[in-house]
Amino acid sequence: MHGTTILAVRRNGKVAVGGDGQVTLGNTVMKHGASKVRRMYHDKIIGGFAGGTADAFALFARFEEKLEKFNGNLARSA
Repeated sequence: MHGTTILAVRRNGKVAVGGDGQVTLGNTVMKHGASKVRRMYHDKIIGGFAGGTADAFALFARFEEKLEKFNGNLARSA
């Protein structure tokens, strides 16, 4: 498998989000059980990432700071 997939489905007012757990560096698998889906802002917002893991964690941290600053307003935080 090459790449990461994050999938979200919303139906009847409920949401399911999932993703793979594999972290790679080039062709080498570095970790099999990574969590690429996170709950944010008091479990009211769900985010998932694909791509560089270090970059994703840094962006999630900044995004969570903005969510707190703007009281969970997703549009203003993004």
